[in-house]
Amino acid sequence: MYQEKYHQIERMLRACTGEEDVLLTTGGDHADLASTIAFRLAKKEKRPPQKIAADIAEKLAGNPDLGDIQVESAGPYVNFHFGPTLLAEAVREAVEPGYGSFPRRSSRVVLEHTSANPNGPLHVGHIRNTVIGDSLARAFRKAGYPLEVQYYLNDMGRQIAIVSWGFDHLEIPRREGEKEDHYVARVYIAANREIEKNPEITQEIDLLMQKVERGDPDTVKKFRKAVSLCLEGIRATLAALNVSHDRFVWESDFVRIGDVDRVIERVRRLPQAVEDETLWVDLSEFGFEKRYILRRSDGTSVYSTRDLAYHTWKGRNYDRMIDVLGADHKLIGAQLQVTLKLLGEKPPEIVFFEFVSLPEGSMSTRAGKFVSADELIEEVAGKAFEEVTTRRPDLPEEERCSIARSVAIAAIRYDIVKVSPEKSTVFDWKEALDFERQSGPYIQYAHARACSILEKAGEFEPAYHYETGHEIALARHLARFPAVIEQVVVELRPHLLAAYARDLADLFNAFYHYDPVLKSEGEIRNSRLTLVDAVRNTLKESLETLGIDALRSM
Repeated sequence: MYQEKYHQIERMLRACTGEEDVLLTTGGDHADLASTIAFRLAKKEKRPPQKIAADIAEKLAGNPDLGDIQVESAGPYVNFHFGPTLLAEAVREAVEPGYGSFPRRSSRVVLEHTSANPNGPLHVGHIRNTVIGDSLARAFRKAGYPLEVQYYLNDMGRQIAIVSWGFDHLEIPRREGEKEDHYVARVYIAANREIEKNPEITQEIDLLMQKVERGDPDTVKKFRKAVSLCLEGIRATLAALNVSHDRFVWESDFVRIGDVDRVIERVRRLPQAVEDETLWVDLSEFGFEKRYILRRSDGTSVYSTRDLAYHTWKGRNYDRMIDVLGADHKLIGAQLQVTLKLLGEKPPEIVFFEFVSLPEGSMSTRAGKFVSADELIEEVAGKAFEEVTTRRPDLPEEERCSIARSVAIAAIRYDIVKVSPEKSTVFDWKEALDFERQSGPYIQYAHARACSILEKAGEFEPAYHYETGHEIALARHLARFPAVIEQVVVELRPHLLAAYARDLADLFNAFYHYDPVLKSEGEIRNSRLTLVDAVRNTLKESLETLGIDALRSM
């Protein structure tokens, strides 16, 4: 009923304005839903957006289909305020499993994230990409989109050539119990040190890169073996973070099947193409001073060339392409988008994120100076175990370990996703594990508290009558959840869901503190228990969409 009303408001706005894109967003403290359609219409109609918003609100206000929803304009915004009937319907829906999910849509989406070079383990810098990407993927699935999540394996780059050379020339045995990606990193670091001592090895590395591009069977086999070994370790780390990919796409496949050669021939016919010692695209007319190089002087392709082939393939097989990339890829990402447009191909949407650092400073795999994601997980899990033991010494050790592991992943994922991607952040282990405020464990604890209340209450008859300020504020926030999911997938901003979940936990704790639940009676008790159940379910759906376990006991 509630989501039907949500879409009904969208249809009313489309009919009223003639515009197809009328995204409804949460109105924060000012409204339950809001539309910014007046901004877009102002450019077309050459009128102030405030006047347009007022006209729209006036037209909609008389529509009987709105029921007890109030419509008003506030400056350039068209705001919608839910009445008691809709709030009751929202709570009724919020107790249902899968609340906030949308019907299946036809638009196919491909989302690529993480895609770190397979020359060592994922480190703290990498996993911001991972957490943003996986949170978006979960939101897209909840929003009803058929989705494929991909990891693009760079199995032809210089780093892999160095790893392959290291395995051939250095005797570095694998330590007992050593994770595969950590072993590969040791080989990579040792090979780089050899190159620093003897720069002539660089010629051998260049030869390996030429051989792998020509498809030399022995070289291709060695490269694949090294990458596959490292990938085993990376996949284990991703699994520990509650992350999975549907497909691992090998960069070399686009060379092997001829797509790279075909894209080079198409680029050569562009008026912006320049062939001297190299092949490059002159994008100066689009504001890029740096050359977009696609072929080296020795005739081998570069990462950008294979990336063009990869995105051409994606564009022809999916309706929407999304890449999650670090801020250091802004230039090459923008060059990719422009070049694809010149080729008549669909460019990807790119979510750029600033970096995560530790108080100790920056990280480098080549220099062997990094904190791996595995170390981070173990460190936070250890601290979480101490906290859980302090709070619940009565639990068996095995159960405390299990809770601590879930709490650790919640701490890491939430601390990363809560910050808007365009803002840099320093990962502080203590803040991430703060059970009291602004953390994943804090939200998990609110969910566990709701479960505990319901368990103590036993059976009750659902009711939907809300009068106090805390009851109404909580019901209003529950009603906004589907709109938040929609906003995340439209704007590609998963931190909005993180903020929503934190605010829901805040509102629930305030409600629980001021409005007695178990000690109330009659319809008031039933209504409040129904509200608690709706909070429990919506927190569960929110946490799971953020890749965090919704624990029933902590």
